[in-house]
Amino acid sequence: MSIMSSRALAIATSIAISMAAAGCVQVRPKQQLAGTPVPAPVMPNDDYRGPKHAFPVPLALRKTMADRDMDLKAPILIRIFKEERELEVWKKTGSGKFAHLKSYPICNYSGTLGPKKKRADRQAPEGFYSVRPGQMNPNSKYYLSFDVGYPNAFDQALGRTGDSIMVHGDCLSAGCYAMTDIQMREIYALARDALRGGQDEFQVQAFPFRMTDANMTRHAMNPNMPFWRTLKTGSDLFEKTLAEPRVSVVRKQYAFAPAAAPATMVAQAAPAQAPVAPEKPKGVMAFLRRW
Repeated sequence: MSIMSSRALAIATSIAISMAAAGCVQVRPKQQLAGTPVPAPVMPNDDYRGPKHAFPVPLALRKTMADRDMDLKAPILIRIFKEERELEVWKKTGSGKFAHLKSYPICNYSGTLGPKKKRADRQAPEGFYSVRPGQMNPNSKYYLSFDVGYPNAFDQALGRTGDSIMVHGDCLSAGCYAMTDIQMREIYALARDALRGGQDEFQVQAFPFRMTDANMTRHAMNPNMPFWRTLKTGSDLFEKTLAEPRVSVVRKQYAFAPAAAPATMVAQAAPAQAPVAPEKPKGVMAFLRRW
């Protein structure tokens, strides 16, 4: 190999390492859970020819939404389960509660069960995250994407590092949750329409597995179990109330509370008060007001 070729290889390697440190990179992960085949990337092949970020929610899915009393622009919520390799989209119904809309098989993610702790550890994060409009990326190098919001307040309280952790297309990733392009444009469209409909941000709940008692027992010896018990508290609250839990951080731990009741409900619950008669003006002001 010539000196020029050696220098070029060194430069390329340096760039690749710096990209990996920043977040997702388009490489096949070195670590992957055993027994979980990765589906091949699938490119869109229907008749739509407009901008990818403007792809409309498919008619079949819109029919499903109508059948389940879900408005196209109603709020959404996303749940991710690593071990089962599933991403679920939930949507608010006319009742004000969330209901499951659709599940998507996760095409690829790297690392093992457990949270992301530091930059370039190739772990996909676990926890409760929020996605605002500014985190949506219509010009992603990985078809379409949105930043999940890692590190959140909980991660920062523990000194965890890293950034640019996405849910994106292209099926190849290290540190992110990668979907096929067809899946991603549908997920992106659902999120886009919900945000345009007035949802300030949507919640992403990322779990190591479905937080059932059986799964918790099966993983009881895992060193991440104390953290997972906390996640289970938030998961159970959502599944019980079908409402997005309020998430905060107290003493470097997640804390969860039921969603606040809508203002109209609070107003209806307030006790009625007797009307107060206006005070009669006195003195000079009383005289002037008669004129």
